[in-house]
Amino acid sequence: MWGRGHFSRISVAESASFSGIVQMDEDMHYNKVEDVVGSHVEDAVTFWAQSINRNSDIVKIGCSLSEVCPHANSVFGNLDPKKIYGGLFSEDKCWYRCKVLKIINDEKCLVRYIDYGNTEILNRSDIVEIPLDLQFSSVAKKYRLWGLQIPSGQEVTQFDQGRTFLGSLIFEKEIKMRIKATYQDGTVIAQAEYGSVDIGEEVAKKGFAEKSKLTSSSNTCEEKKSDPGPLVLRNFKSPIPSWGHRSNQSAFTRPKGRLSGRMTLDSKNENDAGNHVTFPKENLTIGDFNLGSNVSLAKIKQDQKLIEENERLKNEKEVLLESYKALQSKVEQTAQELQQEKATTMDLTKHLENTLKTRVGTRMENLAAKVEMLKEIRRVNINVRFGNDLSDALQVLDEECFTIPASLTELERIWAEYNLAQENIQTCENVNEGSILIAKRNEVQQKLNMAVEIFILEVDELPLNKRLKTLQDLSTSLEAVYGQAKEGTNSEEILKKFYDWKYDKRKEFTSVRSETEVSLQRLVAWFQNTVKAFDLSVEESQTSEDTISSLDEILEKTESSICKELEISLIFKKQIIECFNKSPNVDHLLSIKKTLKNLKARLRWKLVEKNNLEESDDHDGSEIEKIKQEITQLRNSVFQEIYREQEEYEKLNSLVQKWFPELPLLYPEIGLLKYMNSGGLLTMSLERDLLDAEPMKELSSKRPLVCSEVNGQIILLKGYSVDVDTEARVIQRAAAYHRAWRDAREDSGLLPLIFLFLCKSDPMAYLMVPYYPRANLSAVQASVPLTSEEALKVMKGVAQGLHTLHKAAIVHGSLHQNNVFALNREQGIVGDFDFTKSVSQRVSVNMVVGDLSLISPELKMGKPASPSSDLYAYGCLLLWLSVQNQKFETNEDGIPKVDQFHLDCNVKSLIYSLIYCRSSMTAEQVLNAECFLVPKGKSTPNPEKDTEYTEYKENKN
Repeated sequence: MWGRGHFSRISVAESASFSGIVQMDEDMHYNKVEDVVGSHVEDAVTFWAQSINRNSDIVKIGCSLSEVCPHANSVFGNLDPKKIYGGLFSEDKCWYRCKVLKIINDEKCLVRYIDYGNTEILNRSDIVEIPLDLQFSSVAKKYRLWGLQIPSGQEVTQFDQGRTFLGSLIFEKEIKMRIKATYQDGTVIAQAEYGSVDIGEEVAKKGFAEKSKLTSSSNTCEEKKSDPGPLVLRNFKSPIPSWGHRSNQSAFTRPKGRLSGRMTLDSKNENDAGNHVTFPKENLTIGDFNLGSNVSLAKIKQDQKLIEENERLKNEKEVLLESYKALQSKVEQTAQELQQEKATTMDLTKHLENTLKTRVGTRMENLAAKVEMLKEIRRVNINVRFGNDLSDALQVLDEECFTIPASLTELERIWAEYNLAQENIQTCENVNEGSILIAKRNEVQQKLNMAVEIFILEVDELPLNKRLKTLQDLSTSLEAVYGQAKEGTNSEEILKKFYDWKYDKRKEFTSVRSETEVSLQRLVAWFQNTVKAFDLSVEESQTSEDTISSLDEILEKTESSICKELEISLIFKKQIIECFNKSPNVDHLLSIKKTLKNLKARLRWKLVEKNNLEESDDHDGSEIEKIKQEITQLRNSVFQEIYREQEEYEKLNSLVQKWFPELPLLYPEIGLLKYMNSGGLLTMSLERDLLDAEPMKELSSKRPLVCSEVNGQIILLKGYSVDVDTEARVIQRAAAYHRAWRDAREDSGLLPLIFLFLCKSDPMAYLMVPYYPRANLSAVQASVPLTSEEALKVMKGVAQGLHTLHKAAIVHGSLHQNNVFALNREQGIVGDFDFTKSVSQRVSVNMVVGDLSLISPELKMGKPASPSSDLYAYGCLLLWLSVQNQKFETNEDGIPKVDQFHLDCNVKSLIYSLIYCRSSMTAEQVLNAECFLVPKGKSTPNPEKDTEYTEYKENKN
């Protein structure tokens, strides 16, 4: 690449010629002849041209710009009109040096390509900074025909014709310029000649320009080569006609000496001394240009066609050259690939040749080894009988007795030690201490394995050792398939499964073994025939086709049968070894967490995007709707991943409970211990801002409540203010409630808890539960009261809920009409309670239904809440539903008088037992009450219970 040193001498020489108002060295410049090539025409007397001596410089400038400009920075801020930039010409997408003439707006600027003279409007992105070694004066100079000026008042059509005519004479032609003077802005006044034709005279003959009067009268000055002075300059500066500012006209101009398209002009430019106007290439042939004897119109047209043809051929050459290079590269690549393929094929051929030489021997060796392995398995592996000895073992258990081996005591001792080691690991909270405990546990495990082996060896010496070993091995196999046996399971069902499994496996294995034996018999028969074929003493003749042709088929069948039997025979051992060597892995859980993190980030971004659109003045409704759909899909995806995360936590929880108590200690970052303590309710991947929640003002009197929708289910978020102490208690109480529900799920009679999560930014805990709008008893009775049959169905479900809680040693303490739900008017469930409060704190004096207080007498006396107080509230609710909001009368203890209402006898008896005989009543007994067992419409009176109630009432009075 050529550098700045190449241009330093040129720049100094040229800059010296442009100093002062008018630079005109009498000895060196006046009548000096320059050979130039026209590059751009402004009007009939003004044009731009390049010195022939600087053709190589133009090429070097182009090469340098093509390397620098694509990687240069685009301009920004204020542009310097004196600085040279790089501009991307719109027609050929090449880079040229330019100066900014005018800033049109914030994005567009008018520039002049200084090495050619033409102008163009460019975007700022198409103007870049160029290095200092390209900051030198322009190659092209602006020339004005000596002694001529544009006639004042010239018509637009004549102006265009004059510009076109001058372009046909000078554009891309070698012209001789005799320098007469130089303007302050660098415009050179010169006499132009093309061959023997004086271009100025030809322009004047056509009437496109007129001789300057002052210049004509100053011949004496010209002949003496004196300095023309300011007077001469004023005479050269002809007035600019009103049509000189026309825009959007084509130009006889293009960088690199090519014709350009349309250019926008600016006549108010430091370089525009004349009228800056462009003209189209196709107008070169318009008009009758009589150029004299040496220049004809036909020659001009011929030159134009040659230029165009040369340009077209050059472009075609470049395209063909690129195609040639691409094809050459592809051929070379293909040749290399063929060479590699050839080498690979030759290696493979050699390998096959070597393999074929030993193929038969190798195959027979492998087959013999597999047969030997199969013999060993058939001899020592009793499990292949798949349960045939189980019946024998059961018979021995019934008819005989066993002697307890001495090693059994040691085995039980080591087993207890192993269980203790597991418990110590589970309660450990220090990682270093945990590592020591794990190492000790592993040592005990090795002792346990040795003790088991000793026990088995001792059992082998017993009279029934064979049957015992079979039974033990079979038990191991069954555990590998069906898992550990559980206490209290149905033995008949287990034996039925075993016999079904035994039948299928025996059938499969018998088929495989028979197939193996048939294949081996065929192989033995083939060998026998082969011996005869090669025995010269045998007179019976056998063809080689009969003997040898079927060998490949026989070997293939034999290998397949033996491999299949080996696979079935070793499957249990393989399963046990894999299970024993398998270590827990949390990578899948971490992968799910990573996916969740990505989904939550995308969801937050979409939520911000939706809010911005909604707050904008000109938001698009369809665009907002589209974003809402994307948000719903992302939110559903987040919850699907959370459910997958919970499943993975549950698997790890099972491993901790059975085999690997050290997992929470080894991987504290996954929060497994918190999950286990919450009974699987707590999730650390859910956050409040991910939900599109609406505040529930009508339900938010005590705590923040919001409603949202997740996977098509309407949910309610309950917010609890927590601190360090109350957070643990909330998790503990919610976990106990959740475990009670999880044991029976839909049959529990409890409102399910979906998730519990903690807010990261605020001291808040959020509980997610299903939302049943207007399904609580208070709302139902206010709108369409339940019938007596519906009320019994609902209250039976409520009794089931209380039974579930009391069985888990949980006292509700807050049972009232707003916390009991009637789903579909037939399924009753008990709602959850405030997990931040204790049982005594949950009891409120405001627990009333109608005129009836739901607080039991012992609670009013300050005694703690109990299952009995829950059942008292239950009995009051049942009474309230049964009498359909009638007014109540109570005794001195505040207990309602039941005899004032006409109720079903069974219902009245149950209410009596709940309100007056609560000490002996349980929720399970309530479930079995006759009012819940009698079919619809079949309730019958019970005189004995009515008599019992009457006697009790009289005694109270």
